[in-house]
Amino acid sequence: MAESSWRASEWRGHGAMLLFSALVAGSFSLGALAANEIAPAALNAVRFFIAAVLIGCVALATTGIRRRDMQAPWRYAVLGGLFAIYFVLMFEGLKTAEPVSTSAVFTLTPVMSAAFGYLLLRQHMTRRIALGLAVGGAGALWVIFRADLQALLDFRIGTGELIYFWGCVAHAVYTPMVRKLNRGEPAVVFTFGMLVAGFFILLVWGWQDLRATDWAALPAIVWITILYTAVFASSATFVLLQFAALRLPSSKVMAYTYLTPSWVILWEIALGKGAPPALILPGIGLSVFALILLLKQD
Repeated sequence: MAESSWRASEWRGHGAMLLFSALVAGSFSLGALAANEIAPAALNAVRFFIAAVLIGCVALATTGIRRRDMQAPWRYAVLGGLFAIYFVLMFEGLKTAEPVSTSAVFTLTPVMSAAFGYLLLRQHMTRRIALGLAVGGAGALWVIFRADLQALLDFRIGTGELIYFWGCVAHAVYTPMVRKLNRGEPAVVFTFGMLVAGFFILLVWGWQDLRATDWAALPAIVWITILYTAVFASSATFVLLQFAALRLPSSKVMAYTYLTPSWVILWEIALGKGAPPALILPGIGLSVFALILLLKQD
């Protein structure tokens, strides 16, 4: 009976991460539609504010926010700054890059995060996980260079993908830094502190953009994207991630990153933008194979 209960809990964790990857993918497709309508810093400042309010309410309703949780606020500034860089560069990249190839760049994050995890925390990985990351990285490169071997050999990468790559570097640093800087604060409180710090950083960073934006004249897609990224791609995914992390090993949680390009393809079809070229599908297949490798039982 205990074995059956544990299995059910694990499957709920997998279900949560499936939903997580689908919601994250939506931010690429919607972000591409809104990226050229508003400055990335302005969009993300509003998005961070809404997400901070939502997560703050969750924190007050669950664990509460203690005075000692706010000690050493520089930690939240470091994490908020890294996430602000990631999201601003993501939307900057989406101005010119296709959502599918941008999401493929995102699948390089686990590889870089593993490297930073070793440098900052001396975390090691098994050979199978290393193989899974390598296969997933190869699939990502196939999609990023649009199955053009000559473009890969010449390293001709699009400007948007290159901009977003540096955002993914910031995201990869963020993951081990959370563990390094956390001093026992509940995850929901720690995330609230990061979001508040990120909001104030974006407020200063994007102040001129915020003032210059004609908020009343913005097309509906911008507000849809702001609300979607704040509620679903930030707040909801945080809850799903925490839910899954309590039921699955971290390597398996990380593995679902590789589903993002596949979900983005479905989002693009649903939004009427059609399917991507068939030549990139083997790269998507490698990403799914990487997921299988990383989910395999030890």
